[in-house]
Amino acid sequence: MTSRKKSMLVCALVGILGFLSAVLSFVAEAKRIKGSEVRFSSPSECVYPRSPALALGLMAAVCLMIAQVIINVATGCICCRKSSTSNWTLPILCFVLSWLTFVIAFLLLLTGAALNDEHGEENMYFGSYNCYVVKPGVFAGAASLSLASVVLGIMYYYSVSLAATKVLNGDGGAIVMGQPQQHDPVFVHEDTYARRQAYS
Repeated sequence: MTSRKKSMLVCALVGILGFLSAVLSFVAEAKRIKGSEVRFSSPSECVYPRSPALALGLMAAVCLMIAQVIINVATGCICCRKSSTSNWTLPILCFVLSWLTFVIAFLLLLTGAALNDEHGEENMYFGSYNCYVVKPGVFAGAASLSLASVVLGIMYYYSVSLAATKVLNGDGGAIVMGQPQQHDPVFVHEDTYARRQAYS
């Protein structure tokens, strides 16, 4: 498999996983348990309805994690790649932002999924009992961050691959081929030749 086909395959696979993670997150946002759906079987026990948001959130987190692993495995060691790239600003920026958005999105998905699990726990707050529910926008925010993480990861992978290809092709400036030097003609006064002939 050529490097170009490999790059296209990696980007397509990661893009599909990121898109799937975002779709699952948006569906989980729509299916999450709302506060109005919670019932009290007793003054101190909350009864939650069944919701697929738990499974949806977990599947979205798994898809996002697989996409992140594929990007980092395909790119290789960041420390080893650094020496072979001429401009490292864009790859390192995409790498850091991709991991930052991934961690936040992953934690939001796990938190949202956990809070949509069926349970009967309650919270005593200012003398009254309250039930935990996921706030609106948690899954939607995770979906947006998932897309951002995948896009940044693809940019990181593509920029590192492109820089490595340039170095291999000799476009990275690592090796400069020698060029023949052209000298301007030097004019010598005719008396010089006459003096050389006289002394010889």
